[in-house]
Amino acid sequence: MSDRRTQIAEAALTVVASAGLKGLTHRAVDAAAAVPPGTTSNYFRNRAALVAAVAGRIEQLDLALWASLAAGAAPGSVEELADQLADLVGLLTGEHATLTAARLAMSLDQPEAAVAGHRRLLGGLEQVLAALAVPEARSRARAAADYADGLMLHALTVRRDEPLDRAAVAATLRRVLGD
Repeated sequence: MSDRRTQIAEAALTVVASAGLKGLTHRAVDAAAAVPPGTTSNYFRNRAALVAAVAGRIEQLDLALWASLAAGAAPGSVEELADQLADLVGLLTGEHATLTAARLAMSLDQPEAAVAGHRRLLGGLEQVLAALAVPEARSRARAAADYADGLMLHALTVRRDEPLDRAAVAATLRRVLGD
């Protein structure tokens, strides 16, 4: 993605995080990106292209965050995986809460746009768990993703004034993942 396309996709993600998909217009993205009117439509001709850009940007940022936490090495134990996932949840409810808010808005309004990324997440978790010889890797991967998604939703809504207890998150993930 070109720098300008990335800038616009990032601005579109911010618009979705703050105003939902109903607020996602070419004009709103132009304003959020601080570009001249009409710029967004030059890069993303219609709403479907703009929604796809947001979904793609969410996935790019998710993968980059996960890669930065994993530091290129697969976890050697369920405990290490749980710690990495707890760190990811902490980032996605703290420094990168906008990313999570956009993902939640997309998931509610355009669930089909989130399906592919969710399946890749589950597949990746399942592969890691299988490599760690964890029984029932598929169901444990799904349970961990469900827990993390619910926790992030609560952290950004009904518990937004409470700090995330990273140690408790890691402990719960260890139990869910089978340690």
